[in-house]
Amino acid sequence: MTRADVRKRLGLLWWRQLALTLAPVFIVNLLFGAGKTVSVLAMPLFVGGLASMFVSLPLFSAFKRGLIATEQALDTPEEPAAWLDLAARRRQAFLGAGLPAWIAAIAVFAGLEAIPLILLAVSSVVLLALYRIPRQLG
Repeated sequence: MTRADVRKRLGLLWWRQLALTLAPVFIVNLLFGAGKTVSVLAMPLFVGGLASMFVSLPLFSAFKRGLIATEQALDTPEEPAAWLDLAARRRQAFLGAGLPAWIAAIAVFAGLEAIPLILLAVSSVVLLALYRIPRQLG
């Protein structure tokens, strides 16, 4: 595989992960969000969703180190292994970045309002945007 093919594949995987992260929020809200239930769990779930963003801090550091290692391995025999390592680190980071949106999907059952749901979903999108492959790499 050429470097352009790898970058294209990683880009498509990012879009797939974005859909997998946001789909539960939209689907659960569409199916079960019509009821006007108020629960004492809504606010703790929102705060938990916000706190889950901090899970991404060590994952982003590992991803950043992987980016640096991949950049240093360009045009060397270690380049394919560096791309594989970067993809593995990125997959782990995707899970951490998706947590706020997935907690928002659970919070729909607790009656979380639309604005907090949107905030949690957007925070996942912002975290996922951190894991795009920069143009300078390759």
